[in-house]
Amino acid sequence: MLKLIIGNKAYSSWSLRGWLACKQSGLAFEEVVVPLYDADWEQRRERNDLVPSRGKVPILWDGDVAVWDSLAIITYLDDLTGGEKFWPSDRTARAMAYSMVAEMHSGFAALRRKHSMNTRQTFPVVPPDDDVVAELNRIMELWAQARARFGGDGAFLFGAFGAVDVMFAPVCTRIITYSLPVGRFASAYIDTVLRHPFMQDWIAAAQEEQWVIEHYEAPKAG
Repeated sequence: MLKLIIGNKAYSSWSLRGWLACKQSGLAFEEVVVPLYDADWEQRRERNDLVPSRGKVPILWDGDVAVWDSLAIITYLDDLTGGEKFWPSDRTARAMAYSMVAEMHSGFAALRRKHSMNTRQTFPVVPPDDDVVAELNRIMELWAQARARFGGDGAFLFGAFGAVDVMFAPVCTRIITYSLPVGRFASAYIDTVLRHPFMQDWIAAAQEEQWVIEHYEAPKAG
């Protein structure tokens, strides 16, 4: 059976992506949660099952095969499941989906740095910095294009839940946590993502965690 090692569900956005990918695959997997950045973290990251990624999570094990980085995990699981679980079937839609996932994977540094994921908090409204606003505007542009061109009758960006929604799910939680400004259409999409059964399970589990990282427990924790 597959084994997925993830970090704290309250804070680890990349772990959320890897976990959603495993859930979306429909394959059975063992979930192992390791608390990040506690007193034992430096020693724990040297464990054999974390060495391939140098302690970064998520990391997926398939027997003796290790796959780390959320995008790599999506790609690997897509191969395992015959290419039918994560991407639109239409070639044009798939090209846009690939591009959006890649942009999310490598971009939006200001949003990540200034508004870290915390699924247990909703902070008071504070106007975001200009660089964050610019990134939010770009995200809204991408979401609007995907919905208008390829959303069809479905509730997600390309109709059905898939890789793009997996990659943007932590953005949805950040927008709620920090009360960030978004368009009306985006609010409906965010609500749809957060109501997805996978997301409900993740958020519920995060509420039960006992670990607290103070660095992420204040607005704009970088």
